Amino acid sequence: MQVIHQPRVAWDTARMIGAALFGDERLFGWLRAELGTLFGPATVAALDESRDRVRRAGPARLPVEAGRWRVRLEDELRQRPELAGDLAGLVAIGRAHRP
Repeated sequence: MQVIHQPRVAWDTARMIGAALFGDERLFGWLRAELGTLFGPATVAALDESRDRVRRAGPARLPVEAGRWRVRLEDELRQRPELAGDLAGLVAIGRAHRP
């Protein structure tokens, strides 16, 4: 049985979200759809809000948004630990498709 380190999965996913928020619309669209499927429409709305904040403030805002997502995802995984494998899979797929 594989043990999944939830904080690491949350951090890796948050970093990928940060990368998608500024300049990678294809990755953002894909992550938005996938995370929306896992966590629902509130997550989709929160992703859109994060992207809007980054667009207004510029790339200096990325570390703040990634940190916000790390916390949000850790909270989600505490409530629904069964999703850690799905998130880890999304990160692996996302990494494979990034240039």
